[in-house]
Amino acid sequence: MSRVGKKPIPLPKGVKIAIGNQLEVEGPKGKLTVPIPAGVRIEQKDGTLELVRDNDKLAALHGLTRALAANAVTGVSTGFTRELDIVGTGYRADVKGKVATFSLGYSHPIEFILPASVDMKVDKQTHLVLTGHDRQELGHVAAQIRALRPPDPYKNKGVRYTGEALRKKAGKTGAGGK
Repeated sequence: MSRVGKKPIPLPKGVKIAIGNQLEVEGPKGKLTVPIPAGVRIEQKDGTLELVRDNDKLAALHGLTRALAANAVTGVSTGFTRELDIVGTGYRADVKGKVATFSLGYSHPIEFILPASVDMKVDKQTHLVLTGHDRQELGHVAAQIRALRPPDPYKNKGVRYTGEALRKKAGKTGAGGK
């Protein structure tokens, strides 16, 4: 039994939907489409969306489709945010339009071109706030930025998600040789 799939999705004001081979959701922040697999139906009932599956073999797809549809509705109405921190002496970021420039301890600055649906703000050169209406693309961009300089377990330097817990490792100790 899919508990996620049975939960109705409330439709906020200003969100328009079109149900066909795929669910098209349009709101003030943008437009998204969600594929609807065979055997799963979407029904609109008094301001909510409900997903119904044909049989119990589709329970996993039922829950997945409901989660994707709920993310699309939330994204076009309020949007999503992802926050990253840059830790390290001399590490900083700057953004001009859709081009973000990072200084992360390499011999050259790194330029990162942001997709059209993702916006970035930089606070104090070390705190990044990414916003967008597509949750999947926003998470992918945040992961790509983090991968430019992943957190080092010995010195804790690098790009990390805000609030990410890191395990600090102890460095080498002892006298060398025999």
